[in-house]
Order: sequence, then C-alpha cells, then structure tokens
Amino acid sequence: MPTDLARRALLRRTLALSAAAAAAPAITMGANGSITAGLPTTPANAQFWERVREQYWLPDDIAQLENGNWGVMARPVLEAYNRHTFRVNRDASYFSRRELYPELEAIRTEVAQLLGASPDEIAFARGATEVLQNLISGYQRLEPGDAVMYADVDYDSMQSAMAWLQERRGVALRTIDLPERASQAQLLETYRAALDANPNVRLLLLTHLSHRHGMLIPVRDIVVMARERGVDCIVDAAHSWGQMDFTVADLQADFIGFNLHKWMGAPIGVGVMYIRRERLDAIAPYLGERDVPEDDIRSRIHTGTSNYAALLSVPDALAFHRQIGADNKAARLAELRSYWVQRAADIPGVEVLTLNSAEDHAGISAFRLRGERTPAGNRAIAQRLLDRYGVFTVHRTGLAGGACVRVTPAVFTRFAELDRLVIGLKDLATA
Repeated sequence: MPTDLARRALLRRTLALSAAAAAAPAITMGANGSITAGLPTTPANAQFWERVREQYWLPDDIAQLENGNWGVMARPVLEAYNRHTFRVNRDASYFSRRELYPELEAIRTEVAQLLGASPDEIAFARGATEVLQNLISGYQRLEPGDAVMYADVDYDSMQSAMAWLQERRGVALRTIDLPERASQAQLLETYRAALDANPNVRLLLLTHLSHRHGMLIPVRDIVVMARERGVDCIVDAAHSWGQMDFTVADLQADFIGFNLHKWMGAPIGVGVMYIRRERLDAIAPYLGERDVPEDDIRSRIHTGTSNYAALLSVPDALAFHRQIGADNKAARLAELRSYWVQRAADIPGVEVLTLNSAEDHAGISAFRLRGERTPAGNRAIAQRLLDRYGVFTVHRTGLAGGACVRVTPAVFTRFAELDRLVIGLKDLATA
C-alpha cells in the first residue's frame, strides 16, 4: 500500500499538473496555422523541436524515455479530445444516432487517404492488438496439415493468437528466432530459409518494427517472397506507422494492423484494420457477424460501444502530425535514437541490439548491460536508471537472446535527457 508520504507526493503532483493545465497559455499558431510557421523544418533545427515540445504537457521530474506504451497527446489534440468527450457525454444517443456515423465515415476516408488505401479497405478498432487478433483468428485459408509461423520478435498477444490456431484449427505451429544484429538481407534470408524448411506454412506473422528492441524487418521483400511460396502474411505495424512515413503499398501486405494512439498521437483506444479489397474473403466475419454485410470490412471486427470521443479526435491528431511533418518526425526520431546509441557504443559493457544503418531502425532501440539477460536483472537496471538519474525506460522480455532494456524517445525528447541516460549507462557499466 502507498505510504502517507507517497500519497502526499502524488497529491502534490496531481495538483501541480492541474494548475499547470489551467494556467497554460493558449497555443500559438503561425500565420498559416502551423505551430512551426517561419522555422526551418529540418530535424537539426533546435528551435523547431523546442516549439514542438511546447505543445505537450510533460512531467518535469523525469526524462520520459519510455514512449512506446502509447503516445502522449499534444495539447491541441488533448483539448479537442476534451471537447469531443463533453459533446458525446452531453448529447449522448441524440448525437450517436443522428450524427456520429457520418462523421466517422469522413474520418475513415481521411485515414484511408493517409494510408494510401480505399476507405472500404479499413475499419476502426480499439487498437492494433484487437485488429491482429481478429485477422489471425478469422483467417480461413488453413487446412489440416498446414502450418503457421511467427518469430521471437513478434508481440506476445499475436504469438498467443497464432498458437490458438494450432489448438483450434489443428495446424502445426512453427517458430523462428531472428538474429538480433542482422542486416535487411540477413533477415530476408532467415525468413526465406525458414519457409523453405517448412513448405507447409501457409500463414506468416510479421512485425514491421519490433516493440522488444526496435528491429526493422524488410516487410515488403518478405511478403513478396512468401507470396511466391503460397504463404499469406499478416503484418503488425503497430509501432511503425507514425515513427516512419509509409503507405500500405510500401508494405505490399494484404492484412495489416495499425495503431493511431502510439505514434500518430490520437487518444488511447484507436486502431485500424486493413484488408486489401480483393482478399476480404480470406478473413471470416467476426463471430458470424450479421449486422454488417459480409462484403463490408467492418463485418470483420465488432467493437460494440466504443470511445467515440477518441475516434472523433483522430482528425485533430492527424492535423498535428501534418503540422510537424511525417518526414520530419521520422528523421527526428531516428536522430534521437542515433544520438544516444553512438555515445553508448563507446561504453565498455553496453551492447545495443540494433544496427546503425538507416534501413535497420527507427526511433526505438534497446541495450544490454554487461551481458545481463535475465528479466530480473534488466528490470533492476531500468529501476536504477530511474532512481539514480531520473531516466524512465522499460525492460523487455521475449527475445531468444534474453531480456533487455528498451529506450524509446519521442518528438519532444531533448538531447539533454539522452545525455542523462548516457551518464547513467557509464556509471552503471563501471559499478
């Protein structure tokens, strides 16, 4: 149970945040409506990124380097979300039964355009996990004797869903371990060899950007190679969309799950299902869904009553995303990652788990310290970084090579916060 001291500290912090929110100045927009109007839009421009940082309410007592759980809403998005929440709560069903669905359809069109998809190829969900579980469990092209495959870098819930196919459909389950510091060519060859060694595989799970350590895999090349072997791919793009700028055509996959509440800046509870129109029949309607026609992708997922305010805030999040610039975001996140990685690489005992070529990473990376691979050991390292240096990171498990500590900066991260991380790593490496 929390101590009285902890309760008082929590109360002080809550009151301070409330006061800060109430006293915060209005957001300053440029003449063209951009938060960065008049500034050079280059990743190296410090004034540009400091102005971006001003658009976020952030704790001032820690360096928040664990931004992979979900993304912090920018102030204009949070303010819009509060307005939408008030409207939904005030008008209730009078709004939902008269105006909601036309508005959601317009939002669906906007998201589809950003993804390079047709509106009838996407459907909203509460997150990428829900999307991917529905895609996996609804995949209906499996027969006795077939196999499905996933890798150690894939997300736990999706691994469980693939194992569920073995239990419920009677297919074989095949797993592979990816080398941690591998080039794009090596990763493609690893998947090629795995499929050639298991010719009965018909469904392959791919994670575009691993949540465990930030590895990027060559999804497009793997999808094309797998298709030549009669293998369908379901792609987890939960972490990549928003960290990187791409469309569905860049991945070439028929089935993809996206998040809007990680790197696109929407409120918690918004994901997107993508199914290429010509492949809709490969995924069964969700639990025999009858309310929506079978030729409508929305029959492949049923969320019931959802957080409509979160969905209504998506255009606000996309507007902020566009104001920063998708290319700027991607370049900035990669720059922040490279900043601490290059300095950590010179510290004896620190092992970074991703390569440094631009094609091999985005903003996320992870490290091991002095060969520590146990969950408990890496949890302790993350705790020491927080307790001694005020740097918040997170330990991750699941890689075949062992546990690690993940570092996930955001567009509002300052280089000085990464300097604190590097100082902590130097001290811990010699302790």
